[in-house]
Amino acid sequence: TGKELAAQAIHREYFARHDARQGKKSHPFVAVNCGAIAESLLEAELFGYEEGAFTGSRRGGRAGLFEIAHGGTLFLDEIGEMPLPLQTRLLRVLEEKEVTRVGGHQPVPVDVRVISATHCKLEEDMQQGRFRRDLFYRLSILRLQLPPLRERVADILPLAESFLKVSLAALSAPFSAALRQGLQASETV
Repeated sequence: TGKELAAQAIHREYFARHDARQGKKSHPFVAVNCGAIAESLLEAELFGYEEGAFTGSRRGGRAGLFEIAHGGTLFLDEIGEMPLPLQTRLLRVLEEKEVTRVGGHQPVPVDVRVISATHCKLEEDMQQGRFRRDLFYRLSILRLQLPPLRERVADILPLAESFLKVSLAALSAPFSAALRQGLQASETV
């Protein structure tokens, strides 16, 4: 559906307006797919961990994604897949605006805008006890319904062009008129 692209656009627009008023500054955009990471790893990934928190933990510990996204945006994709115990911790971070690393005792203040997305029907999940109602309330400040890409055929060409430009930029290759013509020709097929 382009959920992450929509989240990035919201992030860019917010900070473009914010920076125009308060001076230019870098603001990170950090994305994580909550459904693609095991619960035990997701906790350490989101909240970070202290040295010795578990076997194999990195010397000196590690900052979590909330700390990394400080001053910017954290995009939680597939939040409906997040296990209940982590939903509780996430709710606390949103309410207190601070995170405590796994194995740690010292809270770290964080200033993060959270954007979340899911394919799940959260209203049903709340009724069945699989998603916290209070977390849903905290996250539902602005709700956008994005139809699937198959229902937005006109968006396919601009998305393909955007992805191609990003890929070519990573290779230091130019985006030529011939490439644009090739994309447009493929649209008619």
